[in-house]
Amino acid sequence: MSWIKIVNYENAPLKLKKIYDQVKGPNNNIDNVLLIHSLRPHSLVGHMTLYKNVLHNSNNTLPKWYLEAIGVYVSYLNKCNYCFEHHYAGFKRLYKGEETSEKFRQAVIEDRLATFFEGQYLAGCKYARQLTLELHSVKEEDIQDLRNVGFSDGEILEINQVASYFNYVNRTVVGLGVDTKGDVIGLSPNNSDDPNSWNHD
Repeated sequence: MSWIKIVNYENAPLKLKKIYDQVKGPNNNIDNVLLIHSLRPHSLVGHMTLYKNVLHNSNNTLPKWYLEAIGVYVSYLNKCNYCFEHHYAGFKRLYKGEETSEKFRQAVIEDRLATFFEGQYLAGCKYARQLTLELHSVKEEDIQDLRNVGFSDGEILEINQVASYFNYVNRTVVGLGVDTKGDVIGLSPNNSDDPNSWNHD
């Protein structure tokens, strides 16, 4: 499951179990990406606070499927299979059906995203790629280019935060050897109106 010790739900001390109760899915399942924080519960709280507000908050104005698509793309670029599989399942649930979602998956894997997205959505993905692989090449002009294709500054911030979050979590997962064993792929906290609702379903 990982290269460091974790504390599962059944063996969690009361303080940790209370946090687990906030994030658990069916049958007390805790995603491995969250279990990895069990030796430092405060970092689990920080992770969930960031994750919920960046990806699952109703104040975001970009479609949730698009934010998931950015997460899938960044995770693939970082060779993080764990996040790629989890968030592709989330994307597929939100998008236009199995066949169309599979075309997106293949476009990501084959590095031909321009065959799936165009215009504004493609530009946002290119910015996410730049943040991930060529961080120090980003200039103010790149932000203006995003404005020019129709993104508001708030939406640019959303793309930036989702890409930045996935760069963080990809490094957590890959750097500690987290795998999907025992996980229910694709669960997420879906009550976007309540930032404190973390349960996965």
